[in-house]
Amino acid sequence: MIPSCNIFLVGLMGSGKTTIGKLLARQRGLEFVDSDHEIVARCGVSIPTIFEIEGEAGFRRREICMIDELTQRQGIVLATGGGAVLAAENRERLKARGTVVYLRCQPQELFLRTRHDRNRPLLQTEDPLQRLRELYAARHALYLQTADIVLDSGRQSAQSLVRRLANSLDLAAVGANDPCAGSLAS
Repeated sequence: MIPSCNIFLVGLMGSGKTTIGKLLARQRGLEFVDSDHEIVARCGVSIPTIFEIEGEAGFRRREICMIDELTQRQGIVLATGGGAVLAAENRERLKARGTVVYLRCQPQELFLRTRHDRNRPLLQTEDPLQRLRELYAARHALYLQTADIVLDSGRQSAQSLVRRLANSLDLAAVGANDPCAGSLAS
């Protein structure tokens, strides 16, 4: 079996999955896909509306189906929703179908990045920073369990993070005799 060239990004909301994912996909000549955007396109309504109508459980069911569908594609960089790792089947599919990268970011930095964003239903609370701390505490171990590579996405530029990630991906691929190794465009 030929290893997949898929790269799946996991991490909390605001960790940079979409920004890093787009840059990495462009650099490697892969398709970029955002699972949350795909859910919105399929449903025709925003994530906050899905949460309002179906609750978080309804959204998570949709997310499981979307992650299954998207991870079966080849040659993609996938930015997952922050809670995708909550479902065991998502973690298993991500691990089995590509290289998983955890973009780790501390709650304080995430708060600075997301504080004005009204499209994040889990942060529509009186204390969004405390909520981010709770989400980090609840999900950090799941991200680590799922990830092949952990990259701290603190205050560095997106371009610097993509360079570091590309180097890590190439080193991991060479070590695994992966035919996708060396696909980094110069």
